[in-house]
Amino acid sequence: SHLADPTPACPEALRPQARHGDNRRMPAPHDPALNDAELAQLEHLLDKIPAPTEPLDVMMLDGFLCGVLLQPRAVPEAQWWPHVLDVDGRSVPLGFDVEPLRALVRRRHAQLDMAIRERQWFDPWVFELDEEDDPLEAVMPWVAGFATAMEFFPALMRHDSPDIVEPLAVLYRCFDPEDLEDADALLEVIEELEPPQDLAEAVEALVSSTLLLADVTRPLASTRPPRPRFVFS
Repeated sequence: SHLADPTPACPEALRPQARHGDNRRMPAPHDPALNDAELAQLEHLLDKIPAPTEPLDVMMLDGFLCGVLLQPRAVPEAQWWPHVLDVDGRSVPLGFDVEPLRALVRRRHAQLDMAIRERQWFDPWVFELDEEDDPLEAVMPWVAGFATAMEFFPALMRHDSPDIVEPLAVLYRCFDPEDLEDADALLEVIEELEPPQDLAEAVEALVSSTLLLADVTRPLASTRPPRPRFVFS
């Protein structure tokens, strides 16, 4: 399988200039993006994790990391890492060396953190399907990974801002409505959404929804100087 082609440039309205002041997460090192060989190695290492554990696949991993990074408070690696190795967080068998895998996952985590923090466009790990396949089916594993993060780290879903509803609906529209329990507000919006015309549009929606959610849960600090205060004696 091949990764989907990079999406078009992000509309300026969705990609504000980077600003200083979001200190809840330390700035990540500027690691280069994983190349094709490293991505293949990552996939191979995930496949090697022995049963009975059920590791995330590459696409689920990418959505999961975005879900983790969109939480209002930073999730420590010690809390999210076990779910990479096993969806339910079970321990891998003794003797299995997870460090090569951890190093690659940390790099992707750092890259996504930087993109979200600075509201920069990124290329989700979504693999191309046949041309006749539904674009929403292609992005479903990515969204399933995102939903896994919401299951174990639900602070985003409990946020009271109405601005999270539409981007969540854009993501969750790939699921069967019957699987979305107690989600009337989401379902109402999903019913009004037009399906994506192609895979590029579906992938673009993953990124734009991620950045819109970040505007709520990881707001950019204002760079405007403080207003002068006048003291009259």
